[in-house]
Amino acid sequence: MTQPEYIIIEAQEDGVHVIGLTRGTDTKFHHSEKLDTGEVMIAQFTEHTSAMKIRGKAKIHSAHGIVETSSKK
Repeated sequence: MTQPEYIIIEAQEDGVHVIGLTRGTDTKFHHSEKLDTGEVMIAQFTEHTSAMKIRGKAKIHSAHGIVETSSKK
């Protein structure tokens, strides 16, 4: 069995929001976390989570490389 892909979100400022979005015909928010500077969250795509929205300055590490977001301010 193949494990679903995961990402690591590293907050670069206080108040970074990580929002999980559902699968299916109607995409909905189903989970939200708030990270502060230096906090790290490991998140995994699942049968319920098809996408994640990240708001604020963060580094996102995945099997595809590292992406840096801009500040929300």
